[in-house]
Amino acid sequence: MLTLDNQSRLALTHVRSALSRRLGAAARGRAWEAFAARLDQHFPRLFAELAGLYGQRPDFVPFLDELLFTAWQGWQSRPVDLRAQDAQREADTDWFQRETMLGGVCYVDLFCGNLRGVIDQIPYFQELGLTYLHLMPPFKCPPDHNDGGYAVSSYREVNPALGTIEDLRALAVALRKAGISLVLDFIFNHTADDHEWAQAAVKGDPARRDFYYLFDDRSQPDAYEKTVREIFPDEHPGAFSQLPDGRWVWTTFHSYQWDLNYGNPAVFTAMAGEMLAIANLGADILRMDAVAFIWKRLGTSCENLPEAHALIRAFNALCRIAAPGLLFKSEAIVHPDDVMKYISPQECQLSYNPLQMALLWNTLATREVNLLQQALQERHTLPAGTAWVNYVRSHDDIGWTFADEDAIRFGINGFDHRQFLNRFYVNRFPGSFARGVPFQDNPVTGDCRISGTCASLVGLEQGDPLAVQRVLLLHSVALSTGGIPLIYLGDEVGTPNDHRYLDDPAQAGDSRWVHRPRRVPALYAQREDAGTPAGRIHQGLRRMIEVRRSHAAFAGNALTGFGSGNASVLGYLRGLPDRPVLVLANFSEHPQHCDAAVFSALPPVLPDLLQGAPHPVRGGLTLKPYEVLWLDVAGAAGG
Repeated sequence: MLTLDNQSRLALTHVRSALSRRLGAAARGRAWEAFAARLDQHFPRLFAELAGLYGQRPDFVPFLDELLFTAWQGWQSRPVDLRAQDAQREADTDWFQRETMLGGVCYVDLFCGNLRGVIDQIPYFQELGLTYLHLMPPFKCPPDHNDGGYAVSSYREVNPALGTIEDLRALAVALRKAGISLVLDFIFNHTADDHEWAQAAVKGDPARRDFYYLFDDRSQPDAYEKTVREIFPDEHPGAFSQLPDGRWVWTTFHSYQWDLNYGNPAVFTAMAGEMLAIANLGADILRMDAVAFIWKRLGTSCENLPEAHALIRAFNALCRIAAPGLLFKSEAIVHPDDVMKYISPQECQLSYNPLQMALLWNTLATREVNLLQQALQERHTLPAGTAWVNYVRSHDDIGWTFADEDAIRFGINGFDHRQFLNRFYVNRFPGSFARGVPFQDNPVTGDCRISGTCASLVGLEQGDPLAVQRVLLLHSVALSTGGIPLIYLGDEVGTPNDHRYLDDPAQAGDSRWVHRPRRVPALYAQREDAGTPAGRIHQGLRRMIEVRRSHAAFAGNALTGFGSGNASVLGYLRGLPDRPVLVLANFSEHPQHCDAAVFSALPPVLPDLLQGAPHPVRGGLTLKPYEVLWLDVAGAAGG
């Protein structure tokens, strides 16, 4: 019996020969030599993942032939400057781990008007210090119901309201010249219902009918729904939507987003072509959307299945062959244990850190750092060659994704605590400073998530005098805990909730639009005025960004917890052992004291990198309300 290694070698010999015959003279050029060298290196891993998914099918070998031809087409059409960047990235695999990395995210139309407007904003992005820009999906989508661009009608066209595909390509070039990596979404769990594949499937096209999960009656949907949870029950119950002709189609999220059937290998090949086309536009990083849902198996939750990981690893291996400079970023808003399973150099090199995000808001509400301190000490470490993307908020809602088993160690009941947090952030709790808006509020189940800009959730909207300090506190943790910090653009000048979404019938039912506000020029005009909240927030953030990029202690992910001895003060060390920086953050509106014993192993005076002030610690240390200190242990005075 052939082993997997032997099968892989035989398959590689076959696909190389088949490709060479198909390409003819092209298989004797320099482009082929580079492609073939990476094919030899990465094909065994690609084969292993795909064999596990499709190896028992009689069409497996023809599938491999077509897939590798798709990869070749992607490589052959890859622009010269991107090939040069690929070589640089292969030689410098830690390029995204630098202390200079800083991300921003925005909707093109809301922040810049159109793609040409993004180019006009590049000087501002450089002023802020961005080296990474994630544009919410700019691809063609239905004009009204499109889930903020996450229902894609075509991966090869841009939303006409934003410009053209050539505008997107020109933007990628301009960003690259400015030292800013472009991040785009790879929305590969589903397409819009008006995508040409979906339309062909409805009409019975034999090449497309199995691209989706289409059923003539409810028997199969009913069987799946015994174990599959509802994601957006307000929009449609269950996981399926009925078509006008009476058939049912799998729609995990919205009725206009049809889930792709990766049980059909032709779907993998087709989506590989779309992925490489996006990469060749100039994307440096692909945000892998909804990774938990991409494989379905009857009798399971159809979330976080082993086959989903195999699919992503196969896409990753294909990229090492055809677009080797490209990175994947996982979007998995699931249990913390499951989030970790998507992170590896062979799967997703980057991942959002939803646990840290949720616990930042939890800590702000409770004034107790216990869960956040625990997460930093026990759930922060990542494999080599990977990094967190740390953020205060995103375009999506805030869900309370902490693990109940973590909470119970502090005597916290997870269900009851989530109810408290929901009440606190939608101003249903006495004394709350937050002005959030409920999302998917279900009084029957008690489920609810939170919408709101950073400014509105910390009290700036109502003029709370401590709101600016809260904004800076939250961002200081994202900036100092490692990986790539990400700023939702608008938060850096304190943009409040935008309730105008209620006037748009296409958006009124989705409260997340409240925290996707339009750019407010007046706030940006105030960014240098320390007499305004916008100015204090912007200047405070700029100071943290400048300090971070000038200290190697903030590179990479490595972090060591530091017990402050105070329930309201978060503590951790970065840059051990050579360049230690001690970060302390007071999550209370009251001064908090850390006793002298906490600092007994440290130098007697610790300079603060942010303010430049020396802090004697032999008598302990008191932090002002919501104060953050980045204490330079390496540069401290001797004992």
